[in-house]
Amino acid sequence: MTATDVLFRPFTVKGVTLANRIVMAPMTRGMAEGGVPGAAQAEYYRRRAAGGVGLILSEGTVIDRPASRNLPGIPFFHGEAALAGWKDVIDAVHGAGGKMGPQIWHTGATRAGEWQPEAPVESPSGLNAPGEARGVAMSEEDIADTIAAFAKSAKAAKDLGFDVAELHGAHGYLIDQFFWAGTNQRDDRWGGASIADRARFAAEVVRATRAAIGPDFPLILRVSQWKQQDYKARLASTPAELGAWLIPLVEAGADVIHASQRRFWEPEFPELDGAEGLNFAGWVKRVTGAATISVGSVGLSDEFFGAFAGQGSAASPLDQLVARMEREEFDLIAVGRALISDPAWVNKVRAGERLTGFDAKDLAVLA
Repeated sequence: MTATDVLFRPFTVKGVTLANRIVMAPMTRGMAEGGVPGAAQAEYYRRRAAGGVGLILSEGTVIDRPASRNLPGIPFFHGEAALAGWKDVIDAVHGAGGKMGPQIWHTGATRAGEWQPEAPVESPSGLNAPGEARGVAMSEEDIADTIAAFAKSAKAAKDLGFDVAELHGAHGYLIDQFFWAGTNQRDDRWGGASIADRARFAAEVVRATRAAIGPDFPLILRVSQWKQQDYKARLASTPAELGAWLIPLVEAGADVIHASQRRFWEPEFPELDGAEGLNFAGWVKRVTGAATISVGSVGLSDEFFGAFAGQGSAASPLDQLVARMEREEFDLIAVGRALISDPAWVNKVRAGERLTGFDAKDLAVLA
């Protein structure tokens, strides 16, 4: 059976100490009626805190912009009613001994199914994917107002008593649509031929957010190469491009980079360091010097579950996770769907108990 002590070492960022290295990944639930979290959301997150999660990151919560969400039931992180709801959530999490931050979001030109958002969707160039027109291209005024809205929501998180805040810059949503050449075809200062040019919008979001929350409140930025529009998309093909993309964002004020990949055990640049090389979070940490969160299919394989019961092979994903964390390849590991099905997942890992897998039917309820 694999020893998991490394997962339960404390970790401190900007004076906030997490009890362990396990993060609850943000997962869209879409059950906030009218965009306002209620008692069900407070209990949902409280149970994960009681179950031992070191840091909870909320489902995506949207900023105060028209059509900033792509699905009904996505919670707002603005407005008196929604913020009051989030105050109840963070109080419940703290009451259970947990720590939490909201993931702050604008979904850009994406849309879920046939649902129509409240206003025309906005994006850098009126594109949801290369060659797929949707919505409107943002004006300079739209961009300025959006930057301010991100900062305002992060400041609200601090004022409500959250421990951290995360900006969602991944998975083909608005900030990521600025990064991606396929969706950012602007010829002004918000576009450009290089990833460094196209990262300017994100840098301004981070910079404005840092100014709003002050120097001591931890700020996380989530990024990815892949998009929901194209799983094979890549923004950086080399470590040098990775640095050109992300170093300015760390310099602008991001403390932690949440480096999302589909499978955490896959090397980011196998052509450089082989099949056992650094994953995405590992390379981000190497090139930026920032703390990183890795994520991607943790706890979803049969091998992973069996490893906790002593049934896994030496090549199980659990063994890989522990080995990567022991060599400090990344600092924190985010767990998603396994925590939907089992809020006590982390405590069971610590105790060495048998784990059960994710069941897709659990997505239909908030429990």
